[in-house]
Amino acid sequence: MTTQFWEKSREINATLTNLLFKPVHRRVLVGLSKLQVTSQQTAPWLLKKRLLPLLCLISFFLVLLLNSFAPAVAQLPRQEIRGVWLSGNDFSVFRNRSQVQAAMSQLRQLNFNTVYPVVWNDGYTQYPSAIMQKMGIPFFFKGTDGQDVIADIITQARSQGLLAIPWFEFGFMVPLTSELASQHPDWLTQKGDGTQTSISAAGEVAWLNPFHPEVQNFIRELVMEVIAKYDADGVQFDDHTSLPVDFGYDKYTISLYTQETGNPPPPNPQAQAWIKWRADKITAFMVDLYQTVKAKKPNAIFSVAPNYYNFAYKMQLQDWLNWVRLGIVDELVMQVYRNDLESFIAQITRPEILETQQIIPTGIGIMAGLRNRPVSIPQIQSQVEAAQQRGLGIGFFYYESLWDIAPEPAAQRQSAFAALFPNSALRDISQNTTRKPTFNTVSLPLYPKPSLGQRIRGYFLEVAIANGQPKRILLDTGSAGLRVPKEFLGNSPIQRTGQNIKEVLSDGTILEGELVYTNVRFGLIPTAEPVPVQVVTSRQCTAQKPKCSANSGVPFSGIIGVNYFEKSLPYNPLRKLSGNLSNGFIVVGNDGSNKNGSLILGLTAENQAGFKMASWSQQPEINGVPGKRWDSRLSKVCLTLAGSSAKNLCNSRAIADTGTINGLTEFKSASTAGKLKPGVLGSANAVKVGINGIFDYSLTPGTRDGFNRWNLSISPQSELTIFVNPGIALFDKYDVLFDQVNGMQGFSQSAVRRK
Repeated sequence: MTTQFWEKSREINATLTNLLFKPVHRRVLVGLSKLQVTSQQTAPWLLKKRLLPLLCLISFFLVLLLNSFAPAVAQLPRQEIRGVWLSGNDFSVFRNRSQVQAAMSQLRQLNFNTVYPVVWNDGYTQYPSAIMQKMGIPFFFKGTDGQDVIADIITQARSQGLLAIPWFEFGFMVPLTSELASQHPDWLTQKGDGTQTSISAAGEVAWLNPFHPEVQNFIRELVMEVIAKYDADGVQFDDHTSLPVDFGYDKYTISLYTQETGNPPPPNPQAQAWIKWRADKITAFMVDLYQTVKAKKPNAIFSVAPNYYNFAYKMQLQDWLNWVRLGIVDELVMQVYRNDLESFIAQITRPEILETQQIIPTGIGIMAGLRNRPVSIPQIQSQVEAAQQRGLGIGFFYYESLWDIAPEPAAQRQSAFAALFPNSALRDISQNTTRKPTFNTVSLPLYPKPSLGQRIRGYFLEVAIANGQPKRILLDTGSAGLRVPKEFLGNSPIQRTGQNIKEVLSDGTILEGELVYTNVRFGLIPTAEPVPVQVVTSRQCTAQKPKCSANSGVPFSGIIGVNYFEKSLPYNPLRKLSGNLSNGFIVVGNDGSNKNGSLILGLTAENQAGFKMASWSQQPEINGVPGKRWDSRLSKVCLTLAGSSAKNLCNSRAIADTGTINGLTEFKSASTAGKLKPGVLGSANAVKVGINGIFDYSLTPGTRDGFNRWNLSISPQSELTIFVNPGIALFDKYDVLFDQVNGMQGFSQSAVRRK
């Protein structure tokens, strides 16, 4: 935010204002004018008779029109924002204890309810930081009595019933000459021409690389230090928790982008895919930061104060509307520093504000004045009233300009503020509960290759564990639980259980490692709470299958098992997604190409249309596994295997399994196999498997792993008479749905769904 004042509107959406308000007024006037003309030409009794239906119709539409504007206000959270930023410019005031006490008392009397004291500015913390001290960075901001100014502000604010939400003003911005930049030149990003600085309202500044894990960890540590040190009511990030669109051409980011996309960043910084990639990385960091804050203090307010969305996203890579929709923002105060009222109204009636204010407390940042550019109280009054009329709260930038640096006397200004806020509106963070995403379904890419090692075929979901770097992990619909190597974990807090567990994979690999609980994120979608994860520290093969993957020399790339037939912990981590996203999913394959498939989280009536459903059988509950358990091996499956005695036998069981490369038929009895021997089937042994009216899958066995190779096994010890696993190739023909609420599996032919 700094001391910015945008004198020109970058984008004025006056059309939106006209659409929202003027048409209603005009249509009503048109209707009234027609009534007046008619009344002059028609007898009163006939007029009433003729106009009765018209009056009813007009009344009906008036109700509809009025109701169309009601939700934005009626659905607003009860807690109205009435805040003020305590900036670095205010330090001369707040370093004095008595002035802090007087200021908080005055704000309370004027019915303010929130203060945002700056704690991170110009490369320094405004509080005594153990983190900065360890780095050898000096601290300059003691009070007149040597006191911690931030502690004093928070204490005095709370004594007056005000919320105190520390404000990380500079975000990723830092002076190039600061100790921090000098100590860590590898933390800085740059433009395509090698330039490391940009001109801002704070002067010439450099930018910490928001994609660098060490930078992310540094900011995260500062935030958590403030939460822990002051038991803060929340934390706020403004338009500098971002990156100017021209930046991102440093060595680290170029390497990361190339690794993930296969191509270097485009020279045009405004290329859409390049913008989205960087914006998504910042969003991912904010998701992780939100989870970390909430793990420490669940009711802390995670506040954001950005610029208007179109500018924030395109010019600052700050996708704050997506943050709101993801459920990681508890309040929003959008900066609208305008002199012109029409321009101001155009900004505060943007669709993204109308959407946001129905979800969380939403306010508008209003410029109260600068030292070299005071703002008159009539301008402030008109903007506050415009915001209040639309159900929006207020945040003033900044404290001293409320009445100390102003064109009118302080008493006159204070009287005006008292009139703007005539009634008390205290806030209570105990009502700030964990939010859910605003969407019911989302599609995530399934990549054809893992982050680590290699595999003939598979679908790999991007997962970040314990705030670690995202890794592409094998999606396995045939097993349950998240199992990863230790190096995949980040530095977020982990709840250790001390329990060492084993898991035997179908190829004979034994995975061993400790069961822990930690935060997990799928793409940009976080789990609602920590989930169990097996941290794999040992792999070996069973005696029966000595050629398992553990002896292949290929590193373990991790497994995310999303089956609902858990036998023990860890359970399917998708169970812990928020809201509707946890009710099931759909796997959309890639037809064996190098393109991405899709994992659709959250079942809706729309995305379930066209699927033919089969039932699973419900299983007893297991301690520690939330929700219903289902045996996902489908029953009444019909099998025909040429060369065997299986001729449309409909007593088979089958599973839809993305984690198995090749198809498999397993007979309990050798007699069912007839003359066929265990091993790889040939082209003469055509396979047909399906459920009448649900799915019908056929294949001629061949030699292509992951496509048409099919194996036969005879296992007298098997609990099932006939078991079929078509492997990953099934997903080339069918999109497959998994419904954990109703215990159903759906099939829809892929070619039909992609038209």
